[in-house]
Amino acid sequence: MFIKALLVLVPVFTAARAKAEKVFDFTATCQQAYQQISSLKITNGQLLVQQARKENPDNLIPEILDSYIDFYVLFLNEDKAEYDKRIGHFEERLGRIEEGPSNSPFYNYWRTVIYMHKACVEIKFGRQWAAGWSFRKAFSLIKENKKNYPGFQLNNMIYGPMQVAAGTIPPGYKWLASIFGIKGSIKDGMSLIQQFLNNNDPLAKLFFNEASFYYCYVLFYVQNEQEEVFRFIAQRKLDLVNNHLLAYMAANLAINNKRTEYAKNIIINRNKSSEYLDIAIWDFEMAYVKLHHLETAEAIQYFQRFFAKFRGNFYVKDAYEKMSWCYYLQGNAQAAEQARKQVLQKGSLITDADKQAQKDAKSGVWPNNLLLKVRLLNDGGYNNEALALLHGKSAADFAKAEEKLEFAYRVGRIYDDIGRDTDAIKMYALAIQLGKDRTEYYAARAALQIGWIYERQGKKELAKQYYTQCMDMEDHDYKDSLDQKAKAGIARCEGT
Repeated sequence: MFIKALLVLVPVFTAARAKAEKVFDFTATCQQAYQQISSLKITNGQLLVQQARKENPDNLIPEILDSYIDFYVLFLNEDKAEYDKRIGHFEERLGRIEEGPSNSPFYNYWRTVIYMHKACVEIKFGRQWAAGWSFRKAFSLIKENKKNYPGFQLNNMIYGPMQVAAGTIPPGYKWLASIFGIKGSIKDGMSLIQQFLNNNDPLAKLFFNEASFYYCYVLFYVQNEQEEVFRFIAQRKLDLVNNHLLAYMAANLAINNKRTEYAKNIIINRNKSSEYLDIAIWDFEMAYVKLHHLETAEAIQYFQRFFAKFRGNFYVKDAYEKMSWCYYLQGNAQAAEQARKQVLQKGSLITDADKQAQKDAKSGVWPNNLLLKVRLLNDGGYNNEALALLHGKSAADFAKAEEKLEFAYRVGRIYDDIGRDTDAIKMYALAIQLGKDRTEYYAARAALQIGWIYERQGKKELAKQYYTQCMDMEDHDYKDSLDQKAKAGIARCEGT
């Protein structure tokens, strides 16, 4: 009887033990939650996460979904109070994930994701050193996971962009990469991302939008294939109305690609439901849309709305500088000076744009009115209007050396944008001659642009010469970001 009783109890104990084991189960509810969260419908996602926990308290996927929520809230809004409340969650979740089965490909993959979330948030809150160590940990984990589970498709979504990022570390930061033991390849990284996007694996389909987000950014900034980005968005029919993450990505890249009207349409036509995370980014982007068409009064209104809502520091100095330019172009010197004072008092010095705004504000010098208008119109893609302003002008019409330099550079950019490559190269060459020993970024950027033109023409050796010339110039504005772009250009030309 005793033996029979044991035999009856064995299945009961086994079932209890199995129930207590932690699992990585991307259930239908978890998938729905992920889709809501990655569209920035955070509240809806949170409710589904709670439901998933009730369905199986031992499922660890809700921990990952909560990490995504904290990441988006902190990264997009940069609220210090929220940071203090949420930053510790990442370490707590890492501890819970480590309770899961270590022989699962999800084990190190999800740890990688949490470390990446933590790294990106730490950058936004000025903890660059901590972010570096989090990135290193993530890089090591995903590299190991790729080796142990080569057929696990999710590896490629993360490892690919990491490879690209590691392959574009500027020369000035090589020492840091060496300390962290990070080495990458742009070519290999792009190949991995593309493999993931073209895969029919169910997980690849589920994570397609997130992968597209990464892919479009590296394609735009590293591969320098801006036109391909917008073809991809159209061909893959990315939802720019109901997925706010993709809408933000497309609008942001469009503004940086001088597609102002395209960006404006995305911002205006996105789903305005209150279900989405409330972020100040839309006002920030619309301010630039208006600024780039010299609609200064409207731009000021959007900048003010951004400042009233945003709690972070990234691009705050830059935004105050742009608002000061609006007042300056209106002839309102008092308001322009007041906005410029805010540049010195608000924000941080993490981004190159914010550093430049701080430097400009400290100088006390205002830009040439005409050249500023030309710059803004060109930045918006309104090249015919910019050329009209410059009609009949030459470098001789400008008294200051820095204005002659900027004139040459601005004309080169306009010619470049409208496909007049030969004329663009001539003006860029003049900018290099006038500015190679100055601290303005124009000469270095001109060298980079010539490199892009020659690379586009298939003249890769010539392109490499100009990319190298860009990196060889010292002590100029935007040094790190321009070096990174030039290094990526050399890598493309060499196929590495």
